Amino acid sequence: MPIIVGPNRFRSGGMLPQGSPLPAATYGTLHAYHGLLLQDRINSETFPVQTHLTINGTQQRLELDPRTTLLDALRHHLGLTGSKKGCDHGQCGACTVMVNGRRINSCLTLACMHDGDEVTTIEGIGQPGNLSDLQEAFVSEDGFQCGYCTPGQICSATAMLDEVRSGWPSHVTDDLTGDAALTTEEISERMSGNLCRCAAYPNIVEAIRKAAEKTA
Repeated sequence: MPIIVGPNRFRSGGMLPQGSPLPAATYGTLHAYHGLLLQDRINSETFPVQTHLTINGTQQRLELDPRTTLLDALRHHLGLTGSKKGCDHGQCGACTVMVNGRRINSCLTLACMHDGDEVTTIEGIGQPGNLSDLQEAFVSEDGFQCGYCTPGQICSATAMLDEVRSGWPSHVTDDLTGDAALTTEEISERMSGNLCRCAAYPNIVEAIRKAAEKTA
């Protein structure tokens, strides 16, 4: 299918009348040139933004490109590689962290949007030899296989249990006036934003239930 020439700026030296078919090779050249112009404009208009974050209790001052996601700031600028980049579209939950106690997908938010916020990553929940109750439950219940999604699962579950204790209902909560019972259906619904490609879901649910009972 021929490419139709539009505005005058895309005519080849003004020799083609508007509406004339444009050869594919010429279109490819123009497309590449237009891409370079766009990149030059982006490069000339971006500038570092100073962002102050409290990461796992430690204050951090970063100067970042304003387009830097919170996930990339954590991984590439602070070396906190526990949070994983899975789909980079907010669909798998591998990048889940907690911001001011609320769980979010860090791949979908810009770091500069969280200036002054407190961020908790998997590194701030527990360390080898000093695991949280939830981390210990994941180990004892074999709630992982490859482990790639596990940091996001644990961050999400940690915040989810706080939501339950605060009385937040889910889509499947039967009684909106009392405490939600952590049934398999309830836990599965609340954790539905975190995918496990190894399908360790039954063990993950049991680990969360075990940790909830321990901290009740």
